[in-house]
Amino acid sequence: MSVNPHQEASDTSTSEVAGSGLPSYPFRFNREKAVELILYLARRVKISDFIHICKILYFADKIHLERYGRFLCGDYYVAMKNGPVPSGVYDILKFRRDMGGTDFMVQEGFNVVPLRDAAPDYLSDSDHECLDRAIAQYGSMSGYYLIQESHDAAWKAADLNDIISIESIAEGLKDGAEIIEHLRNP
Repeated sequence: MSVNPHQEASDTSTSEVAGSGLPSYPFRFNREKAVELILYLARRVKISDFIHICKILYFADKIHLERYGRFLCGDYYVAMKNGPVPSGVYDILKFRRDMGGTDFMVQEGFNVVPLRDAAPDYLSDSDHECLDRAIAQYGSMSGYYLIQESHDAAWKAADLNDIISIESIAEGLKDGAEIIEHLRNP
């Protein structure tokens, strides 16, 4: 897919995923909320490294998409060697590793250390519900396990280093056809 989902909505509003009827990307990335999600996860998971943050966010996004029809911060996922990676969140993590920040720091290359709690105004009740469910299910798992578990049908359907389509993610969920219809006609 050649369209960058983080483009302005007006840049992508007429573009569709070939043959699906879905907009090229139905969500808008919220960078501020992404930082709050990183903080929320880093405070609550056993290991707060890049792999755990990115994979648990993927599982939380799948839960939220299934229950509420949207992703938590509107990020899109890239099919990388170690599984789906939330592009915007990963960019934030890498930037903070290289440049530092006031919200969290990155130690030893990949370990996220929060410098404050997540701001409660940014996360809805449904966000908390899905994050907590993903943390309960995956938060104590090893990085290896998370990588293997994230190699799902949606990841396998995408080319390496390409965007994983929302449709592919939705197809793997309960009531996937209804979720796709909701995304086509919000």
